[in-house]
Amino acid sequence: MHRPQAKASMTHGAAFGPGPDLSDQQLLRYSRHILLEEIGVEGQQRLLGAHALIIGAGGLGSPAALYLGGAGVGRITVVDDDLVDATNLQRQIAHNLARLGRPKAESVHTAIAALNPDPQVRALVQRADAPLLDALVAQADVVLDCTDNFATRHLINRACVQQRKPLVSGAAIRMDGQLGVFDARTSGQACYACVFPEHSEVQETRCATLGVFAPLVGIMGSMQAAEALKLLCGLGSRLSGRLLLFDGRELSCTEIALPQNPRCSVCGSASA
Repeated sequence: MHRPQAKASMTHGAAFGPGPDLSDQQLLRYSRHILLEEIGVEGQQRLLGAHALIIGAGGLGSPAALYLGGAGVGRITVVDDDLVDATNLQRQIAHNLARLGRPKAESVHTAIAALNPDPQVRALVQRADAPLLDALVAQADVVLDCTDNFATRHLINRACVQQRKPLVSGAAIRMDGQLGVFDARTSGQACYACVFPEHSEVQETRCATLGVFAPLVGIMGSMQAAEALKLLCGLGSRLSGRLLLFDGRELSCTEIALPQNPRCSVCGSASA
């Protein structure tokens, strides 16, 4: 098989080191990525050499994990302490009837393995507390927050700021979604706590009481995967330092610029 030549090093955004050479089978499997000028052989090698950390294996984590696995991200760590329930199957596409009652992290592992044997997937069936996140974030190249509660979101954000790792944060409730990229490697950029302060009176919302439109979590989780893949390929993210608000009723998007809060308790001068 003819092996395409790797392109020159990418210059858009921060890039991670080159990954392993592609086998003939991988050149075929990832050929649609390799055809893209923005990715090519070099970008695919970076994906194969990268490590993505996904916190949450539910509605957002399911599509995010499947797309990262299908795209050939070399190592994927999935953290979730919940079990697959019948009410999840309306929207959490990585799970199925045969895996009811199994840990969601293990179910996602099984789903990725059925799709692509390349990624080394680690499933952790435990709650994402501060010590665990400190250890896992340090090992990752990109972190995807696919959780559904503010306490865990703030723990993830704090670990990413301390370890200077890019964070792709998604959320979905009812028919509304949001997506933000918080890249602690960029000086002066806002973190999640700049937008949603740790000790603010933010009302917790859960789909178990308010509902959620099934395709919405697929849209937002897929967008998280897209931003993570671009970061890993060295393309950067246009959403870095911005928040995208998605209206599932109108299929419309609004973007908000996110200035850093100098008094932020996590990334601002107040944290020093």
